Amino acid sequence: MRLHRLDLTAFGPFGGSQTVDFDELSSAGLFLLHGPTGAGKTSVLDAVCYALYGSVPGVRQSGQGLTLRSDHAAPATRTEVRLELTVAGRRLELTRQPPWARPKKRGTGSTLDKAQSWLREYDATAGDWKDLTRSHQEIGEEITQLLGMSREQFCQVVLLPQGEFARFLRSDAEARGKLLGRLFDTHRFAEVEKRLAERRRTTEAQVRQGDAELLADAHRMQQAAGDAMELPDLAPGEPGLAAEVLGAAAVARSTAREQLTIAHSRLAAAESARAAAERELADVRELARLQQRFAQARERAALLEERADGYRQAQARMERARKAEAVAPALELREAADAEHREAARAEARARDLLPETFADAGAAGLTAAARRAAEELGGLESARRAEQRLAELGVERAELDRQERADEDVRQEAEAWLAGWDTNRAELRTRIESAQEAANRAEQLAARREPAERRLRAARQRDQFAADTEDAQRQVLARAERAVETRAHWLDLKEQRLNGIAAELAAHLTDGEPCAVCGASEHPAPARKSAEHVDRAAEEQALTAHQRAEEQRTEAERRLGVVREALAAATAEAGDTPTGQLADEVAELERLYEQARRDASWLHPATEELRQAEQEHDRRTGIQQQAALRAASRATLRDTLDRERALLEEELAQTRGTADSVAARAAQLERQAALLTDAADTARVAEDTAQRLKDADARLADAAFRAGFETPRAAADALLDDSAHRELQRRLDAWQSEEAAVRAVLAEADTAAAAQQPPADPDAAERAASAAERRTRDAASARDAAARRCTELDRLSTRSAAGARQLAPLREEYDRVARLAALTAGTSADNERRMRLESYVLAARLEQVAAAATVRLRRMSSGRYTLVHSDDRAGRGRSGLGLHVVDAWTGRERDTATLSGGETFFASLALALGLADVVTDEAGGVRLDTLFIDEGFGSLDEQTLDEVLDVLDSLRERDRSVGIVSHVADLRRRIHAQLEVVKGRAGSAVRQRGQ
Repeated sequence: MRLHRLDLTAFGPFGGSQTVDFDELSSAGLFLLHGPTGAGKTSVLDAVCYALYGSVPGVRQSGQGLTLRSDHAAPATRTEVRLELTVAGRRLELTRQPPWARPKKRGTGSTLDKAQSWLREYDATAGDWKDLTRSHQEIGEEITQLLGMSREQFCQVVLLPQGEFARFLRSDAEARGKLLGRLFDTHRFAEVEKRLAERRRTTEAQVRQGDAELLADAHRMQQAAGDAMELPDLAPGEPGLAAEVLGAAAVARSTAREQLTIAHSRLAAAESARAAAERELADVRELARLQQRFAQARERAALLEERADGYRQAQARMERARKAEAVAPALELREAADAEHREAARAEARARDLLPETFADAGAAGLTAAARRAAEELGGLESARRAEQRLAELGVERAELDRQERADEDVRQEAEAWLAGWDTNRAELRTRIESAQEAANRAEQLAARREPAERRLRAARQRDQFAADTEDAQRQVLARAERAVETRAHWLDLKEQRLNGIAAELAAHLTDGEPCAVCGASEHPAPARKSAEHVDRAAEEQALTAHQRAEEQRTEAERRLGVVREALAAATAEAGDTPTGQLADEVAELERLYEQARRDASWLHPATEELRQAEQEHDRRTGIQQQAALRAASRATLRDTLDRERALLEEELAQTRGTADSVAARAAQLERQAALLTDAADTARVAEDTAQRLKDADARLADAAFRAGFETPRAAADALLDDSAHRELQRRLDAWQSEEAAVRAVLAEADTAAAAQQPPADPDAAERAASAAERRTRDAASARDAAARRCTELDRLSTRSAAGARQLAPLREEYDRVARLAALTAGTSADNERRMRLESYVLAARLEQVAAAATVRLRRMSSGRYTLVHSDDRAGRGRSGLGLHVVDAWTGRERDTATLSGGETFFASLALALGLADVVTDEAGGVRLDTLFIDEGFGSLDEQTLDEVLDVLDSLRERDRSVGIVSHVADLRRRIHAQLEVVKGRAGSAVRQRGQ
């Protein structure tokens, strides 16, 4: 990498534009960058770093790049850094502009512009620059790939900060590891350590979990086996746990099977004893039953003997009841006749009580004749009843005439009152009709004004919308136009690249022995080869398609802009320049007036209809008044006629009613008297008939009782039994006979009599013996079942434990392997004697390379006295691997670099920095670093050492390198002729360049 030119504008302390020509400075091989403190020497190096990576080293990068702008710059000047360099054989130009808070073009205040970046490459064939990309990300990836270094590596290798390397010499292994880790990017080895540690923890947790599950099964087996199993005294994760658990489980299973066999034997013996006790209990129970049966039969026989007299009396009572059953029909007939006669006598007494005393001694024939005379008198009252009914109708008609007269009077008065206000009501209705008609005319006028106003309002709103659409369309046209220009430029660049490499594309189709399509030669000794940047036809056509698509989009955007502008002009012509808000207010006012007029006009039809109905009501009420007068005259004539007819009827009825209040009352008296007489005659005839039937029934009952053997009918009636008494007596007789037969049968049984001769049985003792045998059998069965369950549970848990141990074995092997690797890479393993971590081991190898490269220059700077060597000894109880010692050739002893003096530390750190630059360059893929910068530290050297250091730096020109020294030392200004001076002032800093 070689720097050619650096242009600064408004960057850091530089308020204006400054240019640094590195080609002129590098021609001397060694140049000096000097200036007073705060002038901006470091800002020059920051500008180089910012141009390459888009950021500056350390804490100076803050505020998203806004702090890079110079405070001395004019407000309209934008900050910019442009760097021209050659890397990997390509000449590139990098331009970067950080974010900029520029003044607004209109109004006050500022607006933030985004950061901008450009990457261009010089085409020697065309003699011009061509654009590569403007993407921050693509530029960063391209530069990082070309240089092979990150920003941190670049700042350590190209911008050599001597202070940091001096600290590097005096620091401990941990600090050296951090610096070397950033430079050589060894975080992947640290990631390996981390991954192995995580894998060890994961597998350890899995093994512990598996062992915990195995121990849980062992505890369950111990609970199932009782005291027959002892658990191993091991924790989860310890070796040998699975074998110990499986061994203890085998012992427990064997013990459980022995206990099961013993339980089977005990159960068989208990079942045999239980069967014998059950047989003995059955025999004793049968003997006790027979003895009890014989004793009960003797007791029942004695009881029957005591109740023999009652049985004979019951037999006699049953015999008398059977004889009385022959008299029962005659008794029932006599009772029915007696009941009928008593009921007839009571009915006759009730009927005679309702008659007058004149009929108290009359017989049935006399009562019948009196009833016939009352009926004949009732028939003669029919004509008087019709006259009385007509008299009632005349009263109703007279009352109706009075009601009609009152109703007509009310109607007449109401009509007169209504007609009295007719003229006023009609005038009011006509006034309302005229007002509604005027409102309707006004609404028609407002409707004619409202529609044009609404059209103008709609046009004004469309005018505002089209104005906004026009601005959006203009922005879209500009964006599409820029895109079209960019795609055209990209297509032309690709086309140019393809034309430049067309020879290689044609050479790809050459065949030995066939003529060339260009020159015609059949031999092709040196056909052109495609370069890495070669563009084929497909890429060119793809770029052309993208350009054509962008042109079509731009044309479409312009067409849409024209359409929107035409619509805006039409809407403006319709709406004018009046604001939309003012038009909306006018439309709202017209709408309000129109709605008010419509509401007022809506009363036109109701008022007209109301006037029509009022006129009809006027005609109706006038007719009603006239008809009422006619009906009054007619009613006077009808009233006189009704009065004469009423006088005649009242005279006739007075003669017919007699002492009764009315004809109807007289007829009711006669009807009730005839009915009572008829009822009394009927009941008298019935009472006479029932008395004769009762006398006949008494004669038949006396004859039946005599034939049945009873002295009187009463005796026969007393001997009768009802159904329930008869059934109860028969049940008692049957029960006595059944009991007597049953007792005789029991006493005649041979086995029962034999049992009665034996000693009394003891069932309680036999039951206690049987219960004890049953209890012993249940206990033996429970013990047998418990032993069987114990064996089954132990077998199940043992099988699961064995399966778990088999599944855990590969995981345990993996854990042992990963744990060994993790401990080895972490430096904690006994196999790692120096306790060196993996990352430290890699960094130690890099440090050894750096020390070897630095020793070459350190020996020249120290006149062969000092040599840097790498040490992997442990420091105290810490870890080893990143030690750095210096070997003093004068004393032959090796000592720590922290013991070097100030000047010795400077040239040792300079040698270390140069050696580190060489190693990092080789690590980055061999990219040449033709421009280096060394920052400060030369003031600590004496004159001879300074000469030797400058000789070493001057020797770098042998490799076509240029070295820039950043220093305040005045002696260097005499020794180094190529200089870049940074001068500070009130208006900002400036650079002055002096060549050879």
